[in-house]
Amino acid sequence: MALFSRSFIRKRVISLATTASVTATSFALAQDPTSARAVQSKENPFLSENATAMKKMMTDMMIKPSGDVDRDFVAMMVPHHQGAVDMAKAELKYGHNEQLRQLAQQIVSTQQREIAVMRLALDAKSPASVASPTQPEAAPTPQQGASRSSMDMHDAMPRRSMNQGGM
Repeated sequence: MALFSRSFIRKRVISLATTASVTATSFALAQDPTSARAVQSKENPFLSENATAMKKMMTDMMIKPSGDVDRDFVAMMVPHHQGAVDMAKAELKYGHNEQLRQLAQQIVSTQQREIAVMRLALDAKSPASVASPTQPEAAPTPQQGASRSSMDMHDAMPRRSMNQGGM
């Protein structure tokens, strides 16, 4: 016969682990209480901008389905890409690592271009440009041509591995 239930033991173990964690943190801060605050205070503007960008992105990605898969895809991906742009701009504003700053600049330009490509592709999608069963295929519109060339340009962009440049 067991003296204590599994639930009772589990709660006590979690409580003990939490207490040990808080105690260890307290001892670490007691050794040098200014170091954690100094690092955090220097980073606060960056963290705040990133949190704002993430919150906006997550909110804007929550869409009501329209019944059009393509429209819904773009409606969710544009805020996702814009969130990446906003976070990369925060890195450009506050970051110091030149390699990461260059990557952030590439993210800004690439993501903005992809937002434009998605919007153009969606605008180009119209019933007039789709071939009917009795008509030959419709010629691509100038917007479709622009979308394709932008996508081809994106595919041709060199990709950097995180292992290059000492990272």
